[in-house]
Amino acid sequence: MSRGEVKIIEPSAAERALARRVAESRATVPFLELGVEIVMDRAIALARERRVSIEAVALRAVALALRDHPRANAAYRDGHFELYSRVNVAVAIGDDAAATIFDADTKSPEELHAEVAELAARAKRAELTSPERSSATATFADLGPLGVDRPSIVPMGSQAAAIAIGAILERPIVQDGAIVPGHMMQLTLSCDHRILHGPAAAGFVARIKQLLEEPTGL
Repeated sequence: MSRGEVKIIEPSAAERALARRVAESRATVPFLELGVEIVMDRAIALARERRVSIEAVALRAVALALRDHPRANAAYRDGHFELYSRVNVAVAIGDDAAATIFDADTKSPEELHAEVAELAARAKRAELTSPERSSATATFADLGPLGVDRPSIVPMGSQAAAIAIGAILERPIVQDGAIVPGHMMQLTLSCDHRILHGPAAAGFVARIKQLLEEPTGL
């Protein structure tokens, strides 16, 4: 055979569900994608000070921005808008898994750091509950550890927004009129254009950028 020996692998239940939801989203949702570069030096310092991951700091910023921008924490469903009172963020925790952190906007970076680790461990043991797999109001993925510097992901189901962050890279930046070494990160928003229009989507992304570049409120 020209392709060599073929090995057939059956997808897991989670992989089948993910494939179905991504295909449905791509087939039915008009997407808008926006990207922004964020200076991460202060966020890195905060993460080191509080002994948490950059993922936890970024997740905290995303959750607060979702609370500030209700149309990002929402969905277009059956011809109307659904705005959710709770900020439940699905976090990508593996090749075929995402788990929901409930009320993420009420949790500190330390709490988010611990909860992501706990959910990842439980996902490996196939212990995630049905609500943890299906109750998210938005999706977040940290693709930086995979070496991806310009990330993109698809919103799951009818969610309005999916946010992905990439690798943090050393770059020259302008500070007080001088060029100095710094650290930059690309953040990408993929959103349902039926509910999260251009100016609103840009405002949401700008709020995340502000929170990460000036993280005193995190």
